[in-house]
Amino acid sequence: MSESTLTGRRVLAIVTNYGVEQDELVVPVDHLSDQGVDVTVAAQSSDPVQTLVGDKDPGRTVTPDTTFADVDAGDYDLLLVPGGTINADNLRLDEQAVGLVRAFAASGRPIAAICHGPWALVEAGVLGGVTLTSYPSLRTDVRNAGGEWRDEEVVTDDAGGFALVTSRNPDDLPAFLPAVDKVLSAQVARS
Repeated sequence: MSESTLTGRRVLAIVTNYGVEQDELVVPVDHLSDQGVDVTVAAQSSDPVQTLVGDKDPGRTVTPDTTFADVDAGDYDLLLVPGGTINADNLRLDEQAVGLVRAFAASGRPIAAICHGPWALVEAGVLGGVTLTSYPSLRTDVRNAGGEWRDEEVVTDDAGGFALVTSRNPDDLPAFLPAVDKVLSAQVARS
């Protein structure tokens, strides 16, 4: 088997320590890792991350690799922002997490966000003129932040000066993952 074109790329996933939707974190991390991507999971603290299934049932516990305070956005090729209502609501209130979103957007590096994950982008003020999708309850927030919301399984847009890949929920992961691969591969070509 030939080596993946993504081998050696670095992805940063940001989550709070409670409430991230299990499959929106675990499935992309496993998928990218299987392709040789070095994925770092950063959380608010070094305590274990308790994932949830459907925002209510306990899921897998994930050990974070680092904390928001200890990462440098410049060390990564793509930012992954999983959802989960509780996770995303707390993430958008965390200045360090929002700062990481701003740093990626300002540097033109891609961001991939799913379900409620785009709340962090709303808070970061990086959606002006951008087309995206999310969990439907974020539609008004996205529009108020200057974005155009669509009800599609995956939307990729670079109108904000950075590639943005978004999906609505875990059921969209089969479309989300190849779109993430594509923008990460394009990032590799620019490096």
